[in-house]
Amino acid sequence: MIENLISGRKHDRLTAFMQAFGLRAVVTDRLEADANLFLVSREEEADASYVVFRAAGGAPSDPTFSVLVAARIDFGGIDNPLVGALPEELVLALAEHPRMRGLADALMMETENASCGGRTVQERLCEIIVVLAVRRAIDMGRVGAGLLAGLAHPTLHPCLVAVHDRPAFGWRTETLAQLAGLSRGHFIAQFTGVVGTTPAAYVTAWRLALGRAEIAAGHSVKAVAHRVGFGSAAAFSRAFSRSYGYPPAETPKARSPR
Repeated sequence: MIENLISGRKHDRLTAFMQAFGLRAVVTDRLEADANLFLVSREEEADASYVVFRAAGGAPSDPTFSVLVAARIDFGGIDNPLVGALPEELVLALAEHPRMRGLADALMMETENASCGGRTVQERLCEIIVVLAVRRAIDMGRVGAGLLAGLAHPTLHPCLVAVHDRPAFGWRTETLAQLAGLSRGHFIAQFTGVVGTTPAAYVTAWRLALGRAEIAAGHSVKAVAHRVGFGSAAAFSRAFSRSYGYPPAETPKARSPR
């Protein structure tokens, strides 16, 4: 039973976020303030040499970088826990990442040579690049305490992936400890130290984040409550109000993508 809970995509630490909250890139003018993904070169170089991703936006911090391509990456807004967990800035050298190098070259070609459907191709390439950048940040340990640290942790990440993939399952701390191969006490201590919250609190927060995104998309409280693991709409509404300070019915509706 325990093994079944982490079968299949047990090592996929990002797909649940993309499926629940979405991922969209919009290629922008390189000077726009809300751009947060950049393909850059050093001043003395002609070709792109680095990918820079700044979750909160703003120009790359290194003044020697020249921006060649810029895009705005939307992970679904503040509802997505991944947004707040990302480092302030990721800088990846293309020379060290051949797969990203190929994507960057394709993006430059699409940018420099206008063709039918070019903007769509550019934006899909940007989406792939940012997913690879976040994946590398996790794999290389470029994260502190918090959600991404948990996703990078060899013992804890299967538990987080299981919770993300099956929010409606009746998760108990004991079950998650079994998935991690730890005693209940050791698991709670390790999870809290790495992720920054208790396992039970994390499960609730994930369910509420999913619920808020679904309500913003126009789904009913009753339907959402059961889909994200609450026994009733009333229980969901109480937890929601405690967490966000307003009832589910007052959740702002999601804006249509630009």
